Amino acid sequence: MPRRATAPVKIGITGLPGSGKTQTLLRIIQLLEQEGITVGGIITEPIVEKGRRTGFRVVDWLTKEEEIFAHESVKSRVRSGRYGVNVHALEDLGTRALAEARAGADVVVIDEVGKMEVDSDVFTKAIVETLDSSKSIVMTLHKKSRNPLLQDIRRRDELRLLEVTPVNKNLLAFKVVYLLTGRAH
Repeated sequence: MPRRATAPVKIGITGLPGSGKTQTLLRIIQLLEQEGITVGGIITEPIVEKGRRTGFRVVDWLTKEEEIFAHESVKSRVRSGRYGVNVHALEDLGTRALAEARAGADVVVIDEVGKMEVDSDVFTKAIVETLDSSKSIVMTLHKKSRNPLLQDIRRRDELRLLEVTPVNKNLLAFKVVYLLTGRAH
């Protein structure tokens, strides 16, 4: 990671569901890794069965370990729409991935804060610890959620909020990488 004299850069990418937040984040990761920058943290991926989305898995970007954290077939007291939420996946894999990223990555990524991750005090604490760390962070944030964690994140002075739109979605990744590294691509 280039040694910058400035404080770590913390960026929140927001947008409506389906706007391309995760795709933009994956492009940012690709551009950073092409520069030799170590990226860690968590990404969410949809689970598609027979052509329809049936849930989501959480992936530790550093280790590529993954677990199902929301699925139609998961029996759980915690629900998000038609999905049962496997809170343990977030508290175990998610929390561990964030701790490993704080320790060993140059940039920490957290995908989809505020949709399903919020019923876990353990995981919420890991997100706050990550935000309070001296690492640069790129996170995607659910746009409409009134979740207290999301409201706290949005109020942070050091966080730059950028919205993915159909017009800027191809250029936004390059802008974020420039903000993180100070170099154009």
